[in-house]
Amino acid sequence: MAKNQFDYSAIESILDKYPKEEVSTIAILQDVQEQYNYLPREVFPYIARAIGVSEAKLYGVATFYENFSLEPKGKYVIRCCDGTACHVRGSIPILERLRSELGLSESKKTTDDLNFTVETVSCLGACGLAPVMTVNGVTHGAMTPDKAAQLLNELKEELAKEAQA
Repeated sequence: MAKNQFDYSAIESILDKYPKEEVSTIAILQDVQEQYNYLPREVFPYIARAIGVSEAKLYGVATFYENFSLEPKGKYVIRCCDGTACHVRGSIPILERLRSELGLSESKKTTDDLNFTVETVSCLGACGLAPVMTVNGVTHGAMTPDKAAQLLNELKEELAKEAQA
């Protein structure tokens, strides 16, 4: 296969699970995002043709809902809460430490190796545990910059073990 050619076999498998209708749009996009960890631009014309909607409509759904991402995300998605409780208890130094350790910034959210994505969210709903962050949906409360760095090192060790296996 040519380097820039997209493999649509996973998309076909996803499409086979749903009626080829507009009502399937969100479910299909969710499954595609689960497969790739984001919505690759190449899938929009393909899915649009398959379910009979315009690319613009499909893109509109993908950009309307905050849970969809058009940018690749890392294997580990770290979300730092910056809601009021977390903010006043020091979420910004935690965020800054994570970005520093990973070479990320406010505009660059994902590492080049696609291992880590660091995002901020308005509220994770765990204010009593503030400051809070999640890693792939698992909540870690009472965080400090040092605890965040330690957790990051544990994740890096996991990646190293997987690479050796």
